Amino acid sequence: MARDPERLHGSHVVSRQELEAAFAEDPDDDGDGRRFRLRLRHAVVLVVLLVLVAGGIGVAFAIQKGYLSIPQAESSPQKTSVCPSGTFTPLKPSAVKVNVFNATDRRGLAGNVAAQLKARKFVVGAVTNRDLSLNTPVAVISGKDGHAAALTVQRQLQGADYYQDGRSDGTVDVILFQGFAAVTPTAKVVQGPGKLLCPRELAASTPAK
Repeated sequence: MARDPERLHGSHVVSRQELEAAFAEDPDDDGDGRRFRLRLRHAVVLVVLLVLVAGGIGVAFAIQKGYLSIPQAESSPQKTSVCPSGTFTPLKPSAVKVNVFNATDRRGLAGNVAAQLKARKFVVGAVTNRDLSLNTPVAVISGKDGHAAALTVQRQLQGADYYQDGRSDGTVDVILFQGFAAVTPTAKVVQGPGKLLCPRELAASTPAK
């Protein structure tokens, strides 16, 4: 039986003529059409690149001007805090600005404490939640220029520990944790000069002047 030269094992063998016909250029597609499509692709790529560059410049400008911030992990004041050794005289509550933060899952805790401090004539600033963990029921935080203000606030909160950070103003932060019990009753607030109460591990370290 004679073999069909155009079939191999039952499959059609593509001939040279068929390949040339398959890849032959479209006679209706002139050089101008191909050049137009090529220029169109180049234009699309150029527009995409320009958009990416403009977006990068816009983001950099926003970060530089402070319109956009990059989230960073919040550090604990306990790592760099020191315990002041001096004796401080409490200020009038109206001279103390305090921010109150809720680091617990208890809804409305910061607002409740802030309202009580405001009723005692403290100047209340920020009142919101804060994602932070410290081994204390209440943290009272200030810079070195806010020691007297911090003592004034600390005496209002049961079980509060003092931490110092690097801020340059006299504001005080209060951070409420799961162990927080209550605001100290007005009649039991200690009066007169005194020392800031620090966590045990800080109180045992080298005191700050």
